[in-house]
Amino acid sequence: MRNIIVEKLNQTPIEELDIEIVERKGIGHPDSISDGIAESVSRALCKLYIDEFGGVLHHNTDEVQITAGESYPIFGGGEVIKPIDILLTGRGVSEHQGKKLAVDRVAIEAAKKYLDENIINLNVESDAVVECKIGHGSGDLVDVFKRDGAPSSNDTSFGVSYAPFSEVENVVLSTEELLNSKSFKKKYPAVGEDIKVMGLRDSDKITLTIGCAMVSRHLNNRDEYIAIREELKDIILDLATQNTEREAEVFINTADNDEAKGEEGYYLTVTGTSAEMGDDGSVGRGNRANGLITPNRPMSMEATSGKNPINHVGKIYNILSSEMANDIANNVEGVKQVNIMLLSQIGKPIDQPKAATSQLILENGFKMDDVSKNVASIMDRWLEDISIITENVVKGKARTF
Repeated sequence: MRNIIVEKLNQTPIEELDIEIVERKGIGHPDSISDGIAESVSRALCKLYIDEFGGVLHHNTDEVQITAGESYPIFGGGEVIKPIDILLTGRGVSEHQGKKLAVDRVAIEAAKKYLDENIINLNVESDAVVECKIGHGSGDLVDVFKRDGAPSSNDTSFGVSYAPFSEVENVVLSTEELLNSKSFKKKYPAVGEDIKVMGLRDSDKITLTIGCAMVSRHLNNRDEYIAIREELKDIILDLATQNTEREAEVFINTADNDEAKGEEGYYLTVTGTSAEMGDDGSVGRGNRANGLITPNRPMSMEATSGKNPINHVGKIYNILSSEMANDIANNVEGVKQVNIMLLSQIGKPIDQPKAATSQLILENGFKMDDVSKNVASIMDRWLEDISIITENVVKGKARTF
């Protein structure tokens, strides 16, 4: 029997709090770039190991560090003067069963491919330097598909999540995802990928403060910059009203100085990311596994991206808890809000946590006896099928930031 605990949460529902703060660092933020590269390298190593040995060998690539470069953006052009330095570290198996593996090459190729696909105005060969210092690790961790039973936890750690998202959480996430969608970039090429969305709900008013890097070569002058910035406000405000009936207000690039005559007064970049000119990045300093930073909600400080998907509970449990929470919120009538906490114990099977806890706020008219059995059943099923998390991570179907 798994140690599943279902309890009542004596807490004010998130939508009834006076103040709620929500943040998302977009895919072009240096911290998010670090997360994205770390996860891409891990997936590439998983593929390498599966292709060569039929299972995933031990690795963790969650130590990517970005050191910012220098740039000279000007309206209608600009250039990167000093490339962005990207350091790949962590551990991986470079030799197994007498066969040497091209871990460094695979990792560097994965990092460059991620940059090329996601930071579209960055010339990967000239604007960035990718260096690999991944150390050698043990080859004794084999893919869960090849083992009897669940792998043993690598650590005593925990994962947390919650559901459903609040209105402001949905607004913040959907705003960044819209602005960084491929279709939006085609229509508005001047909008870079380094987009940070900060949402504040003060009672029944939602205020969005957005930092949006603009791409210099797609803007001929300050008037075009200002016109795009103002158009973005209208687009984001319209999106917000689709997600809430509350009053909404949007601010973009509030540090801009419209009295300035040159480029210095505006958030102008050559590549679309601030990593080109002063902002460093590290794995785990940005979004949690559900894509948001939410000080009003339970959060883990664990870096999810880049950790191995086989037995690293710091990764698996944070993703799993989100799946559990959403399943419960969507399918158990009477649950208004649910928090999930999963605690592992080092050396024990990952499908047998030391504690698997759900904390519930119920809709009016419902009692714990009405929902507890269904909630526990969903949690037990997810733990039983925990290998689904591994499969989704390896296939790139699981969000880690």
